[in-house]
Amino acid sequence: MKAKEFIKQLDLERIKQAIAAAEEKSSGEIRVVITRKKVSDPLDEARKEFARLKMYKTRDRNGVLILFAPETQNFAVWGDVAVDEICGTEYWRGIIELMTPLLKEKKFTEAIILAVEKVGAVLTEHFPKKPDDTNELSDDVVVR
Repeated sequence: MKAKEFIKQLDLERIKQAIAAAEEKSSGEIRVVITRKKVSDPLDEARKEFARLKMYKTRDRNGVLILFAPETQNFAVWGDVAVDEICGTEYWRGIIELMTPLLKEKKFTEAIILAVEKVGAVLTEHFPKKPDDTNELSDDVVVR
């Protein structure tokens, strides 16, 4: 699928609201990135985007990036060190497995929101909101 078509079908405002809601009870940060590039290794691309967006600079190192590369029908989830220590690769794979049927049904917004909610749940469980917590990263979907 062409990235332009994928992006056109997304409800970016609903995704942004889902990110804000998922972060409401947690000190964690979630970013969603849609890349127009053809990506052969989505995990490596997610790692690069994570660095590009300086997500490693969050106070508690508990940021999570969800990447979509519609041109190559790839997607990945990348968590910072504090989150990855708790969740690990299997948790991220589980999220990917949950999203896959929705993506196949072309329910793109729903798939992304489901991923955001699952990430938000684990962040809330392990990184509850602190009294001095601030929203360190934008909730806007990044389209490159």
